[in-house]
Amino acid sequence: MNRIERPEQIHPETATGDSPADPLQDAGARALRAEIGVNGPEPVMDLRPERGLAHSVHAIKDTRDGFRLFRLGGTLGWLDIKLRYRGSMLGPFWMTLSTAIMVGAMGFLYAALFNINLRVYLPFLSFSLILWGYLNSAVSEGCSTFTGSVGLIHALRMPFSVHVLRVTIRGLLTFLHSAAVVAIVFVIFGIAPRLNWEAPAGVLLWLADMYAITLLFGVLGARFRDMPPVSASVMQILFFVTPIIWKPDLIFTGRQYLLLDPCYPLVEIVRGPLMNQEVRPSIWLAAVAYSGLLWVAAFALFSRMRTRLAYWV
Repeated sequence: MNRIERPEQIHPETATGDSPADPLQDAGARALRAEIGVNGPEPVMDLRPERGLAHSVHAIKDTRDGFRLFRLGGTLGWLDIKLRYRGSMLGPFWMTLSTAIMVGAMGFLYAALFNINLRVYLPFLSFSLILWGYLNSAVSEGCSTFTGSVGLIHALRMPFSVHVLRVTIRGLLTFLHSAAVVAIVFVIFGIAPRLNWEAPAGVLLWLADMYAITLLFGVLGARFRDMPPVSASVMQILFFVTPIIWKPDLIFTGRQYLLLDPCYPLVEIVRGPLMNQEVRPSIWLAAVAYSGLLWVAAFALFSRMRTRLAYWV
């Protein structure tokens, strides 16, 4: 049996064989049936497997419906932060304080180790650490996008993309709390962003990639429960390979191989314009190419596995 059908509504005359006692009740029932489009048995659930382009069509519809519920995703993300820091004196500003301490300690130390002027190195380090923290949280918390929302998934029927928005917005709010440290450092050292198209384009591409990363690792984390430790190990390696605590100018031979690291173009298209530095066209090309591959992989996996997420969690 491939379809589950809703039985016909029973009218008073059908049940008793007499005319209905209240004509308004019968008129209301007919109006309700006309509103929901029930002229006969209405299909409530279609159990036939998806074939062909049905996977992609339903995934696009899920994403579209999820963005229509953007306010719900934002509210859930803000409530997550409030519950996480409930009972705390400073609340989310503990992240700002810890980031300021880490930037100050590492800035003076590594500026001396790399023999770089503190005026040049400290803004670079502060912004790089904040961006990497956002990227790392998108990967780590993305693994629990659906497993952490198992109660809502089993209780309510809503687009799965709402949960992706919830984690993405939660990470963005966390990033904004830590960004106050970067703003203070930029004001102290007199750094202003470049006033051209690069800064907004980089920020928009960054946010789109954060959504795709959360979606991709959310599906993988729902299927494979060992994804969090695996992703943490990979991100730890990428942290030392990517120019985060060291500047790309320190490499003279083989600098072109930095583009093989997908994290470097993603970070540089945001860091460069906001630090008033020119970004090479090759970096933009690599960033767009990696973003396209990321979105293709995330959407293909989501469209194929979307119907199984409720069972995996």
